[in-house]
Amino acid sequence: MSSLDEIQQLIRDYPDLPPEAIFKEDILRRGLAFSPEARQHAGSGKPKSYFIFSFDLCPLQELRENQGHQVPEEVRLSGGPYHFRPTVISVRNHPQSEYRIETDAEGVLILTLQGEHLCRVEFPPVPDYYQRSLGNGKPIIDICPTIEWGYLLYLAVYRLCQYSTSETECRFCDINYNYRQQKESGRSYTAVKTVEEVLEALEIIAATDKAGQAYTVTGGSICSNLNGETEAEFYGKYPAAIERRFPGRWIGKLVAQALPREDLHRLKESGLSIFHPNYEVWDKRLFELLCPGKARFLGRDLWIRRILEAAEIFGPTRVIPNFVAGVEMAQPFGYATAKEALQSTGEGLEFYMSKGICPRFTTWCPEPLSQLGRTQGGAPLDYHVGLLRLWRDTHQRHRLPVPPGYGPPGAGQALFSVSAFMDVLSPETGY
Repeated sequence: MSSLDEIQQLIRDYPDLPPEAIFKEDILRRGLAFSPEARQHAGSGKPKSYFIFSFDLCPLQELRENQGHQVPEEVRLSGGPYHFRPTVISVRNHPQSEYRIETDAEGVLILTLQGEHLCRVEFPPVPDYYQRSLGNGKPIIDICPTIEWGYLLYLAVYRLCQYSTSETECRFCDINYNYRQQKESGRSYTAVKTVEEVLEALEIIAATDKAGQAYTVTGGSICSNLNGETEAEFYGKYPAAIERRFPGRWIGKLVAQALPREDLHRLKESGLSIFHPNYEVWDKRLFELLCPGKARFLGRDLWIRRILEAAEIFGPTRVIPNFVAGVEMAQPFGYATAKEALQSTGEGLEFYMSKGICPRFTTWCPEPLSQLGRTQGGAPLDYHVGLLRLWRDTHQRHRLPVPPGYGPPGAGQALFSVSAFMDVLSPETGY
């Protein structure tokens, strides 16, 4: 069965899911190729910032003509024979992908699959502040790039992780490797961003931008301390400073490890709105195998307990753990069938959603700089499509609200670009 035949069969098998969402998951797991003509258009769109991970299926050095720096952050698909509603998708470079962005006879950007025209393509507009630099010369795209078609200001304030050995790093993660390849490419790519740099960038953005509605403070795990600060102290000072300077200007979100209760209270008091203690994978055995540093440093049981404690402090709808969708099937550790993987992940969804906590997911990109990505491709498409229905149905059964801080829900409305979980919600009811 060809790729297009498989997708058409899944569209028939899942008539309750938006076809755009099925294509979106496939593109995220397989990446995009760009023709030379399409790359010539890249200068008219917001460039890919490599905000924390590579999210590429090949290293930068293997991208011909340095195309990794000549592609947009995201693309928006629309129209075509499948009548796509506007669909925003994160760009994951893969020069050998069967999904290819080209130009037609009129010079219009289009997406093709195995040579067949699928839809029109737009590149995201470049905000005015992307042309600006801080007083120290660092470009704003280094300090505060934006994703989700401008909705989210992305503050990766620590672009390394202290789980930095083969025995401790998450096996699907390339954060440290990506940092090195970005520095080797000659980019301005700051490892530790100061509070002052962040505030200066946000001053410029606040004065010139209306698209941004939320910010995320994030970075790698801190096992002991960074510059004399614990993880909670290091990351917590950023939202505290932002909320003092710009109270209520944006929805404030923080991604960190599962933190103790006393640290959570301080974060809440600082004005932070949403906490993301990402647990990555539900299965206990796989958590320990795929996240060995997290398992050793905190452990799965403590991680879960602290997520529940965070829900008591922030409110359950404002605690949103992420999991890496598809890594459950990574070999040699993972499940052999989509059915088994979905059953496991479904247990995690039910556990959290029954308590009012709504996890979200990122579609696994097997980056070749990560341990797992060196040896295999991603999970099969039927797993990802099954997960969309499973997530939506569990969310609906527990009548949970739309996850806050992710923009509008629904096909044609959703902006979240690294999975289609927001695309499958109803834009009218949020279910």
